[in-house]
Amino acid sequence: MTSFAPPLHQPAPDAVPVTGAVEISRRKCLQSLSVLGSSLLFSEQVSAGAQIEEPLIDSVRTALSSAIANQAPPVPEFRDTESRLAYLRWLGAMSERLKKKKPEWQIRKEFLQTVWYESRRGGLDVALVLGLIQVESNFRKFAVSRVGARGYMQVMPFWTRVIGDGDAGKLFHMQTNLRFGCVILRHYLDREKGDLFMGLGRYNGSRGKAAYPDAVLGARKQWEFTP
Repeated sequence: MTSFAPPLHQPAPDAVPVTGAVEISRRKCLQSLSVLGSSLLFSEQVSAGAQIEEPLIDSVRTALSSAIANQAPPVPEFRDTESRLAYLRWLGAMSERLKKKKPEWQIRKEFLQTVWYESRRGGLDVALVLGLIQVESNFRKFAVSRVGARGYMQVMPFWTRVIGDGDAGKLFHMQTNLRFGCVILRHYLDREKGDLFMGLGRYNGSRGKAAYPDAVLGARKQWEFTP
């Protein structure tokens, strides 16, 4: 995404030109507005990098394809009443924290329920996944990075060709995006033998560099919950 400064106001054809200190003052004002506009646009960009396409052996490709294939609605299931109550307490706490990003309760609830479901399905810490989403897209469903990564978890379109049906447009569907993102993150963590630092770097396409893992692990702290 490229930032554009707001267009400068053009004087009307019959306007009287200003000179001297007044002209300098106006020029400084316009320059300030230009910088402010660019800064505001930049703040809306996603800070994501991009997963790098790598060859996959057939067994891994088959496993990943199978992992993203089931598109059943994410309905939480609980082994006992206490587990269900713990989930509801988590949902209530996370809902309050996410309210500024997603003001509508039903949308917020469906999003959090899906994050919880897909994280647990992938054997991932839910707070880690929420931290990653915050860093990757700032909870924007239709976010697109400058290199083409899409949606909440900034999944690169090539993944739909490698382990999906090739329809990259589906990456803007909430559950599909979260399913792909969690499966890919689990894959990278497995590749790195559980090393969060290296696994997160691989997810972002910046393996071995500290900025991205540090950002995600820092954001994770905002989503930790003790029942």
